Amino acid sequence: MKTLSVGIGCRLHSNAADIEAAVRAALGSNAFEQIGTIATIDTKANEAGLLEFCSRHQLPLQLFSREQIAAAPVASPSAAARAHLGVDGVCEPCALLAAAAANSATIAQNARLIVRKTTLAGITVAIAAANDTAPGDVPSVHPAPQHQDPR
Repeated sequence: MKTLSVGIGCRLHSNAADIEAAVRAALGSNAFEQIGTIATIDTKANEAGLLEFCSRHQLPLQLFSREQIAAAPVASPSAAARAHLGVDGVCEPCALLAAAAANSATIAQNARLIVRKTTLAGITVAIAAANDTAPGDVPSVHPAPQHQDPR
């Protein structure tokens, strides 16, 4: 069952292999096949690596505007996202927005982070699910795996 929404923030020209590695690392014990959608900020609409990753796995890419993202909660604000994009974060709010949109509800009513922001090779990933997902389908919130960016 495709119950997960994956929010991704990435540097310009991030490649599909690095994006996939970051997503798989963030998933932890969750199955890749549970991913229903990938979500990011609309300025990444033509990011080749992100488009290739989505195409390779036949996953829809859902885009959100700065205004939509600014209205969503961010558990781990990012100075880089604020400086470059004018928002406090990308991956967490996009994951929540996509999970809520999947059920036509507001974030507060219908979405929760199950993996907070994790970073690998300059790519941030957060994972959300709808609140009404069956208990056995998705685990509760757990800390994201800790990965250090060697740069």
